[in-house]
Amino acid sequence: MSTVHAYAAPSEAAPLERTTIERRELGPRDVLIDIAFAGICHSDIHTVRGDWGPQTYPLAPGHEITGTVAAVGAEVSSFAIGDRVGVGCMVNSCGECRNCTRGLEQFCVEGAVMTYGGTDRDGTITQGGYSEQVVVTEAFVLRIPDALPLDAAAPLLCAGITTYSPLRHWNVGPGTRVAVVGLGGLGHMGVQIAHALGAEVTVLSQTLSKQDDGLRLGADRYFATSDRATFRELRSSFDVILNTVSAVLDMRSYLSLLDVDGTMVCVGAPAEPLAVGVSSLIGGRRSLAGSNIGGIAETQEMLDFCAEHGIASEIEVITASDINAAYERVLASDVRYRFVIDAETIRD
Repeated sequence: MSTVHAYAAPSEAAPLERTTIERRELGPRDVLIDIAFAGICHSDIHTVRGDWGPQTYPLAPGHEITGTVAAVGAEVSSFAIGDRVGVGCMVNSCGECRNCTRGLEQFCVEGAVMTYGGTDRDGTITQGGYSEQVVVTEAFVLRIPDALPLDAAAPLLCAGITTYSPLRHWNVGPGTRVAVVGLGGLGHMGVQIAHALGAEVTVLSQTLSKQDDGLRLGADRYFATSDRATFRELRSSFDVILNTVSAVLDMRSYLSLLDVDGTMVCVGAPAEPLAVGVSSLIGGRRSLAGSNIGGIAETQEMLDFCAEHGIASEIEVITASDINAAYERVLASDVRYRFVIDAETIRD
């Protein structure tokens, strides 16, 4: 075992603090990564504060990790010291079930091992990227293309794949009418990716305060959902609605925006259940679906796609000492559009 500096939550009610955590010794198929940047995801806040269930503390969050390879195990063949790499929301899975063998490790029958707060194959609790280094099995390490800066690439490991995967699964492309609900950390990625795929993109946001950003990022239209006229004007207008917000919505109103055979895909995860009237689905043979990140191969595909199309997250780089303040700003929607921690400040 080795000891590294990290920022971790000592309990669900306490702010994160600088501490040390243990990393396992390098195994034959492991990669040791010097972390350069770690994005702050809203799910980090939900998890460390116990919103999604009890946790084991202290807990260092962070699943949007970029850096460089510091060492490799004797059997590692895909990476070498100095390579630019990333780690997303998973660090392991069984590798043998029907989903893992199809490249759907996120749906591992035995349960994918999450990057932090998960129980790894050896029984230890995983710790995330708010730290100096991480040890990850080779199969769950991603290669960061040279065209992507390491800081702006970090949020792609969660926000990027969370939006890319459903857009690809529901065959978004030229001629597809897509609505993105919310222009936040997830939504601003969804707009860019849907636009690059060739779709006609509309942003649905509570207000028009981010309209200029939405249009700059690739949206063709931008509407305020606080204006009830929006729902009348856009009725039956979309083939796919990508819902990125972690809030309870009036599902009847949003489902009415789908055309026949349209699908609303939820990638935001509100703590409260959504109420859905079946008639809202039956009337237009509409579907309500969910999506959860993507497999490792698809995540690499997403990174390569973003590099090819000049897509990256819009970020605000912060020092580690600003993490708790950043959490409060995320909760207040005061970020455009992702905080990224400079891991060098964790080492100091």
